[in-house]
Amino acid sequence: MEKDKHLGLRIDSETHEKLKDLAEYDGRSINGEVLYLIRQAIKQHEKDHEQKQ
Repeated sequence: MEKDKHLGLRIDSETHEKLKDLAEYDGRSINGEVLYLIRQAIKQHEKDHEQKQ
């Protein structure tokens, strides 16, 4: 079984606080919120490029 990968991320305090608020609103941890947002961006990217082919 492949282990999860670790990704260090540096963000400014204002962005961190907004991300924390967003995560709490959505009932997620900050890590969970970041993963959700990344997956949404990937899904949108794949959708956008699928239509162009």
